[in-house]
Amino acid sequence: MKNVTKILEGDVLAAATLMRGVEDEKPEALRELGLLFPSTGRAHVIGLTGPPGVGKSTLIDSLIYAFRKKDLTVGVVAVDPTSPFTGGAVLGDRVRMQDHITDNGVFVRSMASRGWRGGLSKSTISMVHIMDAMGKDVVIVETVGVGQSEVEVTKIVDSSALVLSADSGDQVQIIKAGILEAADIFVVNKADKEGAGNVVGRVEFMLGMRERLPNSWKPSIVLTQAVQKIGADELADEFIKHKEYLLVSGEMEKRKKISAREELLKNVECYVSDFCNQEFASEGKLDDMVNKIASRKVDPHTSALQIIDWLGTHFKHLSGKR
Repeated sequence: MKNVTKILEGDVLAAATLMRGVEDEKPEALRELGLLFPSTGRAHVIGLTGPPGVGKSTLIDSLIYAFRKKDLTVGVVAVDPTSPFTGGAVLGDRVRMQDHITDNGVFVRSMASRGWRGGLSKSTISMVHIMDAMGKDVVIVETVGVGQSEVEVTKIVDSSALVLSADSGDQVQIIKAGILEAADIFVVNKADKEGAGNVVGRVEFMLGMRERLPNSWKPSIVLTQAVQKIGADELADEFIKHKEYLLVSGEMEKRKKISAREELLKNVECYVSDFCNQEFASEGKLDDMVNKIASRKVDPHTSALQIIDWLGTHFKHLSGKR
C-alpha cells in the first residue's frame, strides 16, 4: 500500500494518519499495521514511568536532546490521562517538547490512556511499531504514572527506568513491590532539591535486597535536573550501555519474546472484550447472562466458558471485521 511505503520512508503525515486509524480500530489501518510489522524490531524501546509530578515529560525533553547529540533519531509515545470531556489526552503534543517541533529526527505522539491499566494505552505497542517502522533509532514510552503493581511498561520495552524526585522518599516504600523490583535504571530527578540524598539511600537499600544472578545487569541510579538538562547525557549513556548488555548477554531476545507474548495476549483480550460489548451484547445475551449471574442462577465461570464457546462460532465474522 502507498501509505505503508511512505511510513517506511519516514513520512510523518502518513504515520500520524495510520496512528489515528489504529486508535479508532479501522480495519484498513490494522491491515497496514500488519504490513509494517516485518520492518519493526530494530528500535531501542525505552520505558519511563514514575509517580505523577516527578518531571517525566521534562526529563524526556532533555533526554531527546541527549540522544540527538549522538545523531540518533527519537520517537516518543506519551500516554496521558483521559479528558473527561473529549475522551482524548489531557496533555497533548502542543504542550510537550515544543523545542523539537521543527526537528525531523523527532516524532512525538500523545495518547489518552482511556482507562487502560498499567499507565499505558490500548494502542501503545502499535504506536511503537509504527515509529520503529519509520526508522526511529530510539522510541521512548512515557506512562501516565506508577502504582504498586503497574509494571506493564517493563513487559513491552527493552529498557525501563523508574523516575523519582527529591520528594519521593515515602513513595519508594509504597511502590517497592512493583516497578522498583523490575526497573533497569533509576532516576532521581530534581537532584538539587533537599531530600534527593534520602531517596537515593532508600533506592540503594531496596536494590541491596533485590536478588541478582551472576553476571546480570546491575541497576544504576542517575541523578538529574531535567529543567536544566543536567544528567540527561549520563542517562542516555546508561540506556545505551543497557542495550549493549542485552545484546551481548542474549537478554534482548528474551525480552522481545516477552513483549511479543504480552502483545499477543492483549490483542486476544481486546478481541474477546469487543465481541462481548458489541456482537454478544447486541443480541441481548450479555444482559441476560448478567441478570442470571446477579440472581445466582448461574456462576460467572460457567458463563465465561459459554462466551468462549460463542466466540468460536463467531470467529470468522470477527476476523472479517478486523
